Amino acid sequence: MCAPERWCVVIGGRGFAARHLVEMLLRYDMYSVRIADLAPSINLDPYEEKGTLADGLHKGRAQYASTDLCDKARVFQVCHGAEVVFHMAAPDSSIDNYQLHQPVNVQGTVNIIEACVEHKVKRLIYTSSPSVVFDGVHGIYNGDESLPYPAKHNDSYSATKSDGEALVLKSNGVNGLLTCCIRPSSIFGPGDKVLVPAIIHSARTGKAKFIIGNGKNMHDFTYVENVAHAHVCAERALAAGEDVAEKASGEAYFITNMEPIKFWEFASLLLTGLGYDRPRYRVPVRVLMPMAHMMAGIYTAFSQYGMKVPYFTPSRVTLLSCNRTFNCTKANDRLGYSPIVPLKEGINRTIESFSHLRAEVNRREGPSKASIYLGGGKVADILLWRNRKQTLATLLVLFIFYLNFIAPRYTIITALCKLLSWAAIFLFIHGRSPKKLLKYTVEKIPESRFHLSEDWSHKAALAMASYWNTTVNDLKSLCCGNDWNLFLKMVIFLIVVRFLASTSPQGVFLKAIPLVFLAFNLYELYEEEIDSLFLYGLSFMSKKSDEMRKLSPIKVGKSE
Repeated sequence: MCAPERWCVVIGGRGFAARHLVEMLLRYDMYSVRIADLAPSINLDPYEEKGTLADGLHKGRAQYASTDLCDKARVFQVCHGAEVVFHMAAPDSSIDNYQLHQPVNVQGTVNIIEACVEHKVKRLIYTSSPSVVFDGVHGIYNGDESLPYPAKHNDSYSATKSDGEALVLKSNGVNGLLTCCIRPSSIFGPGDKVLVPAIIHSARTGKAKFIIGNGKNMHDFTYVENVAHAHVCAERALAAGEDVAEKASGEAYFITNMEPIKFWEFASLLLTGLGYDRPRYRVPVRVLMPMAHMMAGIYTAFSQYGMKVPYFTPSRVTLLSCNRTFNCTKANDRLGYSPIVPLKEGINRTIESFSHLRAEVNRREGPSKASIYLGGGKVADILLWRNRKQTLATLLVLFIFYLNFIAPRYTIITALCKLLSWAAIFLFIHGRSPKKLLKYTVEKIPESRFHLSEDWSHKAALAMASYWNTTVNDLKSLCCGNDWNLFLKMVIFLIVVRFLASTSPQGVFLKAIPLVFLAFNLYELYEEEIDSLFLYGLSFMSKKSDEMRKLSPIKVGKSE
């Protein structure tokens, strides 16, 4: 049994990997654990209520301390009396906001180092990230710790993480403090709130059918229990004899499952294990990246109003399409680390833990909005590539149409006459052909197909009158100058008409057809982000419209 006075502190102890470390420390009976996190009190999840953590809290072998890393006095108080500090706190890495990351990853780390030095803490293990050596442009294949920090990082999370890591390594040896940094790659497992939920969410929203890039990029994933084990190995190495500790301290270590796998194969194993379809359609990075940059810019402008982080950011597109594998030889040699849970077993455990998110339990309700807007029939199947045979057949027909009617640069009248000629020839041959042709039955087109009833004509006339009256009412509303929504629609409509009018039929065909196929697929991919942006636009226009309505009576009063 460990002595009660032997305490360690796990800062950010309610995070994903930190929870597993706390459980492991208590299970191994190594230390009493002080869990430091931002929440005012600890709330156990259902699976924790009868587990090791609940037992540790009940027996006094674990305690919770609400801690803000920016509060230097509180950090000093929490670290008092500790033999070891595990610094695992970090904000959400998907949010690229320097003001969010710097206080925790840099200033908070400074406060922890000063507290460790002041209270003569023996060992400090910092949870870093492989992203500290990633520039967001070039992939990394079997990278080791000799890789330098890049001149420019991929995002503010990576930049501030590297600053924190450098501070921890520099503090090694100060007042007897031994330090090292752990760089776990792409952590996954039970309790994950980032990687696995994002993959499942993409499947439920229709995004998981797309492969970003060529799908061959290799990646290193790390099962969460192996990450906790790596921290324990680091602590044990720093606590060993002088030779071992001196060799292990002041260094950074990549931690993986030591089983590189294609990123999209890993995602497919998780998705198929939970009953979803595996990704099938490849989207080139050069196609998706401009859209990602645009959404990132929009997020930067509207994040202050509560806009959610876009699903695909430039950094995420890069991560999903490049190699990211790392060599763990140094961790194995100096820390004695090797994975205790193989990748396949880790994936199976993860799938079991997320059984509540299986496809049959949480299948997306109904079709996507893109499919609904396209009518949900054959048109949707063709434009969204649901039926590849129909899509390819349609593209072939469009290509033939282009060669016969668009490429020769006919006038509209000439093209229309040629089209009618082909239609007449087809109908004549079809009408003269026998009912049986080479064992195939030729279905004749009945004359009723070409007959327009009086009822249909009446409805068509009423529809035209309705459209005319609606247009007149819209013009009246525009004349009043107080309907911004209508004004926006009119501007967009005129831009489209102007584009079509100023472009040759050949240009319209070559631009419009690819745009239609691409636009609906991108909308299905970015549905939440585009809807969010559209709602912000409507909200802004509604506010302007309300302001105009409030001002208009005043103006009328003055004119009178």
